[in-house]
Amino acid sequence: MATSSANDDSATYIHHGTPAFRRTNLALFAAGFATFGLLYCVQPLMPEFSHDYGVSAAVSALSLSLTTGVLAFAMLFAGALSDAWGRKSVMVASLLSSALLVLVTAMMPNWPALLVVRTLLGLTLSGLPAVAMTYLGEEMDVESIGLGMGLYISGSAVGGMGGRLITGVLTDFFGWRFGVGVVGVIGVLAGLIFWRALPPSRHFVVQPLRWRVVLGRFTGMFRDRGLPWLFVEGFLLLGAFVTVYNYLGYRLLAPPYNLSQAVVGLIFGIYLVGTFSSAWMGHLAGQLGRRKVLWTAFALMLVGVVLTMMQPLWLIMLGIVAVTFGFFGGHSIVSSWVGRRAGAAKAQASSVYLFCYYMGSSIAGASGGLFYASHGWNGVALFVGALVLAGLLIALRLFRLAPLVNVATPPTPMSKGAMP
Repeated sequence: MATSSANDDSATYIHHGTPAFRRTNLALFAAGFATFGLLYCVQPLMPEFSHDYGVSAAVSALSLSLTTGVLAFAMLFAGALSDAWGRKSVMVASLLSSALLVLVTAMMPNWPALLVVRTLLGLTLSGLPAVAMTYLGEEMDVESIGLGMGLYISGSAVGGMGGRLITGVLTDFFGWRFGVGVVGVIGVLAGLIFWRALPPSRHFVVQPLRWRVVLGRFTGMFRDRGLPWLFVEGFLLLGAFVTVYNYLGYRLLAPPYNLSQAVVGLIFGIYLVGTFSSAWMGHLAGQLGRRKVLWTAFALMLVGVVLTMMQPLWLIMLGIVAVTFGFFGGHSIVSSWVGRRAGAAKAQASSVYLFCYYMGSSIAGASGGLFYASHGWNGVALFVGALVLAGLLIALRLFRLAPLVNVATPPTPMSKGAMP
């Protein structure tokens, strides 16, 4: 009887090769694609915003920084809301409302109105990335969850790149409003696919909201000698990376390069480098130890930043490749390290890591515009270089951190739900 009961319980989980597994992966690939496409579609458009609305580079960057800043705070509590309201309902509402807000963005007549919509987008988007990982952890069979998460990551990576490419290329031919509108329509379609395809939760248990308990879960992890430094590394990694891409277009659209908006948009294809570097450096860190590999990611980013200060276009592109390679590799290492050191508190550590990660994008991404306004690209490069150098010094400090003994590395939802 006990064996039969165990088998019945196992059958309720989603297994590889079943129709439910294929539906779940279709849904989460669509969700990942839409979420990060909706978030980052404005990044290549910042020079267009400056032209159309008459705002500076720093102010134009608020179109992304405000979104990621609100997203960072909201993700701290999105999981708790899904505990009370249900996983699928929160994710469906998040995705469809976010897509509609992006469609509204394309119609905004003035800059303040656009910023209001982009700020609301950060709030609505928060309901998907963290909750998607919780859904997979609850509903997937343990032997199938790896592939499920992998396909969600693929959708996130392709969406982050695709949103930028679509708006960057279409803007050159039809204007930025058309490009943003197309991304919004894709988001609506992806949301409908997600709604219809995702199986309902079978292992979800309603937990009433108790905010004092929720907040209390975040305190213990700061007693660890390594976790607070790893949170700072997440801030520095995405802060440096997003700042480079935020202001790259301004430089390449101007003399002496005079590239078109379409060509600048295609540069985001360099993101494909990250799909290799995150896996390769993550594997290397697993073989040699994270503390022995992490510093190399920051060192590579630092070299890349220096190369972007050169005049030849091919050297600038080589520098962007180095920055991208180092960022994705570093993010893979840091996020898995957070999961390992957090132990039983990995859900809370994931939320704090994502908070610091997106706050890096918000704060550094906007601040870089002040350096661009005062000293051009060299000012941006020096600012980013300072962020990367700080990350390198922290990585060298972590090199001496005593490793945990006999602790298996758990899945790392903070990396899998947080593609840039």
